[in-house]
Amino acid sequence: MIKSGKAHVLAILAAVFLTLSAAPVLSSGSTLTMATTTSTDNTGLLDYLAPEFKKSTGIRLRWVAVGTGKALALGRNCDVSILFVHAPGAEKEFIEKGYGVSRLKIMYNRFILVGPKQDPAGIENMDAASALKAISEKKAIFVSRGDNSGTHRKELFLWKAAALEAPEKEDWYIQAGQGMLASLNLAAERSAYTLVDGGTFIKYQSNLKGEPPLVILSDRGSSLINQYSVIGINPKRCENVKHEAALTFIRWIASAEAQALISNFQLLGQRLFTPNAD
Repeated sequence: MIKSGKAHVLAILAAVFLTLSAAPVLSSGSTLTMATTTSTDNTGLLDYLAPEFKKSTGIRLRWVAVGTGKALALGRNCDVSILFVHAPGAEKEFIEKGYGVSRLKIMYNRFILVGPKQDPAGIENMDAASALKAISEKKAIFVSRGDNSGTHRKELFLWKAAALEAPEKEDWYIQAGQGMLASLNLAAERSAYTLVDGGTFIKYQSNLKGEPPLVILSDRGSSLINQYSVIGINPKRCENVKHEAALTFIRWIASAEAQALISNFQLLGQRLFTPNAD
């Protein structure tokens, strides 16, 4: 009986061990890999948040900053465990097709149209659609991200809202194929207009000591809201992802602690992003 009892106890212990072994374990050396839009990187937001996340959870955050279209592709290919992006329509499609889970809104800012102080197309104080019509009529130089990023997708939406086709073959329309700060620098070199999120533009202003050659000319309309969300990669499609670490990040960045950090992240006395975790 004693022998049988010991065997029973050992069997129970073995089962418990197997259960624990199968469960995800987040050690202090865990690393979470993220694909994110260039604006969260260019602004310095992730450099600011990552040490706080590690302090709270023991998990190290690593990320690659690309346009949202490329970030979604990295998620589909199981190359990362979580996304931090800003193209709501594309994100919802990503979820519907089973690539992502646990999408959560985290913060927002606004898109703005910026251009040279001389404003050759005369768009100051126009709504975005009217501004693009004026730029098209004047054939004023416009720099597009041209990279399927969230900002590029918004720009294409705004051309459509203006009842115009994106002028991709026009000489005055330049497709940068680069990140936002690089596109702003190109626009400045060419005395051109461009669409940018407000947070990255504040960073651009800060880089130039508050005296950039480009200025805000149009920021009117509810269509210019720029929503950022996090999305976990579906572990049923991608067995290699660190799903528990991704969920830990989602819970953390939606917490009062992290939302306060986002709210307090400022340059030139201005808040770059407004927290709105739901």
